[in-house]
Amino acid sequence: MCSERESMLHLAAQAFRAKNFDLAAEIYECQLACLGEPESRLELMVKRADALAFGDKISDAFEVYRQASEIEKLQPAHLANLMEYLIRNIRTQDRRTAEQEAARAVGESGRGLISCGMCLGFLFEPVTLPCGHCFCRKCLEREKKEKERPVVCKECKASSRVADVQSYRVNVVLCNLLSKWFPELQRAGRLRREGNGLYAERRMEAALDKYNQAVLLAPTDHILFSNRSQIHSSLKNFEKALRDAETACRLRPHWSRGHVRKAQALVSLGRTDEALREYLVSLSIEPDCKLAKTEALKLLSNFLSPVTDQVSERISDYSNSLSSRAHIKSCITTPFQTGIPAARSSESSFSCGLPGLEGSEEVVRQPQTWRVDRCRLLKRKRRGSEEAEERQGEADDQKKSKPEPTEGSISLSVDVLDPTDLECSLCMRLFYEPVTTPCGHTFCLQCLERCLDHNPKCPLCKEELSEYLVQRQYCKTVLMENLISKYLPSAFRERQKIHLEEMAELSNLNKNVPIFVCTMAFPTVPCPLHIFEPCYRLMIRRCMETGTNCFGMCLGDDLKGFADYGCLLEIRDVKFFSDGRSVVDTIGRRRFKVIQHSERDGYNTADIEYLEDVKVEGVEKRELQSLNDVVYELALVWVNSLKVEQKERIEGHFGPMPEKDSELQANPNGPSWCWWLLAVLPLEGRAQLPFLALTSLKDRLSGIRKVLLFMAQSKHR
Repeated sequence: MCSERESMLHLAAQAFRAKNFDLAAEIYECQLACLGEPESRLELMVKRADALAFGDKISDAFEVYRQASEIEKLQPAHLANLMEYLIRNIRTQDRRTAEQEAARAVGESGRGLISCGMCLGFLFEPVTLPCGHCFCRKCLEREKKEKERPVVCKECKASSRVADVQSYRVNVVLCNLLSKWFPELQRAGRLRREGNGLYAERRMEAALDKYNQAVLLAPTDHILFSNRSQIHSSLKNFEKALRDAETACRLRPHWSRGHVRKAQALVSLGRTDEALREYLVSLSIEPDCKLAKTEALKLLSNFLSPVTDQVSERISDYSNSLSSRAHIKSCITTPFQTGIPAARSSESSFSCGLPGLEGSEEVVRQPQTWRVDRCRLLKRKRRGSEEAEERQGEADDQKKSKPEPTEGSISLSVDVLDPTDLECSLCMRLFYEPVTTPCGHTFCLQCLERCLDHNPKCPLCKEELSEYLVQRQYCKTVLMENLISKYLPSAFRERQKIHLEEMAELSNLNKNVPIFVCTMAFPTVPCPLHIFEPCYRLMIRRCMETGTNCFGMCLGDDLKGFADYGCLLEIRDVKFFSDGRSVVDTIGRRRFKVIQHSERDGYNTADIEYLEDVKVEGVEKRELQSLNDVVYELALVWVNSLKVEQKERIEGHFGPMPEKDSELQANPNGPSWCWWLLAVLPLEGRAQLPFLALTSLKDRLSGIRKVLLFMAQSKHR
């Protein structure tokens, strides 16, 4: 009998996981009929109620939960599935409309561009992370403190983890710019910071005065209303606290902290059913909010438990709530019927700590009275309509005396738009691809890289940037680039045009081709390089940025600077070191002749023309093939005559000797084995250079044969 019961319970669990909730509820109901022990009945009743809830039979589910609570007060673990259902129900209803409303609200406000991605408020004391996204400094500090782990960028998620927030300072250019463009919002931010300090000192009246001043300057800042709500709660002004919390929710309906503030105010007023709704809305926005989850479970448990002194009245009242007013269900779903959208979790990920002010350095804990007098609760229910009318009258009076704040449009005056505010301090031009260092200074990407080629320190404050150089995370400051493109479009287009012209000039592989003056290089032969001079760091970087990945290699010349012939190298890989040096893996591609020698930004350049072997036909082609076979055999004899250590060292650097080409004249540079052999033969660069200039394969093979024969004769002497 016991095994049969276990099988049925296992089947019910499987049905629940398979989302066959009706079957699961039916099995649990049958099993309940066979049980008499209260402890066993409690678990099965909770499971049956869970199945009914997920099967959208919410009224029946709450009745079973209520019956279970008569056996024993339901613990948070018993209500976990119910909580999940309620949150999911809120999150999924009318999601599309909610997203459209949220997008429209941000678009109309003109403030989405300068909002912090954490608090969704005005970007006060902005800090730029290595990934290029900006957040309020206090938001980053609080995030690290509350989550007790490295901060994860809210925009790009795990791609930019910051181990030490303190090492990243306020973005100087952006802070000055926002202060100039939005002075009232900036002053409001300073008042908020002063108010937070006073709140931390428990000087509530003084803190409230600061927040009142800030609200006058920024009447659409939801954080100000949320924090002022907390101050009112500390002063026991719960009605005012609720009004401010409701305003915060109206300004930012997809901000979880606002709903938590509203729930706290409602609990203080004894309106626990509405508070539960707000906690659930908060959890639908931010599932990780520990405070909202803990308090919602407490309220739900208390709400389902019977009233000890008036059980029959509570049960009757509860039944009426479920049947006529759909008390809990309506509380859960009405946010969507009244225009409170469930926004995307990514838009509003915000850590909900214990009660404290938004943006404050210290979180001041305020004790909350969660136990509500049962008689007061019942009395409030009997007089609910009278109090609702009274509150509505007060609200109407307030609307007449003071206009309701709504998130309005923020526009910029043409007078404050000055392109010089967004100029790079190195090139004195409008920022292009702006990047911000950990010390808070912003430069054009190319300007900063050129400075770091010479010295691994910030060009302005001289702070050491070696660690920043090691990471090589030169991500553009997104907000800076967006501000430039939006408010200075003509200047941005002109700057972009100049940059594209420079890139087009640098990507030309016939004119002003960068030349590395070092050693001999040959087509198809690898040529690893150690780059340490600043001018060549710049040259290699430009080759990578333009996408050509190519530069010329020439021997040095005392008169001209470099030889008249060289080889074009292609970059295959670059490995950087912490001090800025790099090892570049290249391979030879084409031969060229220098037409004109020149220089650019400290490195050599040249106008060049490419060389190709002259093709032959008929008898000459057959003679060339015969000569190729003979010289190849001589080359094999010489290579095989080398000592084992020498041969291994050569093959480790240049690879094994290539096979003979099936088609001798298919490659415009000739057989690859010829160039491999020239690279490994013990010849000086000056002796190798003429072979590079030859366009006759016959002459090149003849020259190689002479060298091999001479070396063979010298060896036998």
